[in-house]
Amino acid sequence: FPEDAPDKMKEVAERLGYPFPYLYDETQEIARAYQAACTPDFYILDNDLKLVYRGQLDDSRPGNLIPVTGKDVRAALDHILSGELVDPNQKPSIGCSIKWKK
Repeated sequence: FPEDAPDKMKEVAERLGYPFPYLYDETQEIARAYQAACTPDFYILDNDLKLVYRGQLDDSRPGNLIPVTGKDVRAALDHILSGELVDPNQKPSIGCSIKWKK
């Protein structure tokens, strides 16, 4: 989709004032290393850069009338910030498949 092009996403990040780096994985090396399957796919690393969460944002889906809350990602972050282990039972992301370059 043209609106998802890297230059357009950079504009969105600047307009919305993302307080974190916005990166573009041009070679898809990182996506392959983390075995990304779809977008969005959420990854959370702890202070030791260990992957502790990979999964969905929440139970919302286009058309299912469940509000976007970010509860799954928020719960993982709350556990990390509290020094607790993140629940290993994580629901996978559902979204558009990644279009892999050859």
